[in-house]
Amino acid sequence: MKELADNEIIESVRKGNQSDFEILVDRYKNRAFSLLCNMLKDSMEAEEVLQDAFLKAYYGLKNFKYEAKFSTWFYRIVYNAALTRLSAKKRKIEREMISIDDELELADEFTTVASEKNDLSEFIAGVISKLPENYASVLTMFYLDGMSCEEISEVTGRSFSNVKVLLYRSRNALKDIVMKNNLKLEF
Repeated sequence: MKELADNEIIESVRKGNQSDFEILVDRYKNRAFSLLCNMLKDSMEAEEVLQDAFLKAYYGLKNFKYEAKFSTWFYRIVYNAALTRLSAKKRKIEREMISIDDELELADEFTTVASEKNDLSEFIAGVISKLPENYASVLTMFYLDGMSCEEISEVTGRSFSNVKVLLYRSRNALKDIVMKNNLKLEF
């Protein structure tokens, strides 16, 4: 059986086959949830925001113009929903440097985590989750979701060059955490 393209599913939903939207939900829920967890640092909140994002996407399908891929359009909704949640809670962006106390906690935590996990992507996702949400979101979209800088630019509303700079800084922050804490995977 041929897998339906996103545009075919959207047209089907627009024609009244509301249950077909579930195909899009199944297709994008895991990656969107991962992005939200890294931005919000709370899986319960991430679930709530994800549900809201899917509702916004469902009701917004009538206005979808096919100017971008559905995935990019949907990630824009997810990203904006996370930013809205963060601002509603009046959270400040996490500081760029991790204090010495936090570094010691991270070293203990990741030594345990790394020795218990065999999956490199889970380990990396755990380290990424310790970064400020703007860094975590860019690294998640680029490395874990395989999005290009152009797609990240569309999702975040940042310029292409700003995304590249943010990606560079995110990589350095991730490298600093790994190096400062001597994090190693033990298989």
